[in-house]
Amino acid sequence: MKDHIFASWREEYIRGPKEEGCVFCRIASEDDKDKENFVLYRGPQCYIVLNRYPYTSGHLMVVPYRHLAEFTALTASELTEMMSLAQDSVSYLAKQFSPQGFNVGMNLGQSAGAGIEEHLHLHVVPRWTGDSSFVSTIGQTRVVSIATDRVYDELKSSFR
Repeated sequence: MKDHIFASWREEYIRGPKEEGCVFCRIASEDDKDKENFVLYRGPQCYIVLNRYPYTSGHLMVVPYRHLAEFTALTASELTEMMSLAQDSVSYLAKQFSPQGFNVGMNLGQSAGAGIEEHLHLHVVPRWTGDSSFVSTIGQTRVVSIATDRVYDELKSSFR
């Protein structure tokens, strides 16, 4: 007998309309919709946004405003701001959710796993012991314990 786990919140992603253009450029231009877009912070050259379809609760991304795909095209200033914001993100996530570890990095290009390869972004993913359990490794199912809108509400004040 096979067990079923329902993740009905993913229906929007699977069945919903696919966005034309760059989602990160759209989010960057909609500064009046930060809550709707889950933007936690806007800096001079980069912003921080929660992943709408997270790997784990609290999965966020640091995104440069400038539309570019090549890591080597980042200016020293953009790179410095991205790393500084990633460091802040790790600190705030650790304080709020007490993960046992983090994955911090970029997937550059489709073969490296980039879902949005035309606009690079840095992932900060909190990790807990056991989050790669049977359900994830054998069942090929991800369990996200805290809803993204709730994570947003809990983290937003940290990034002010």
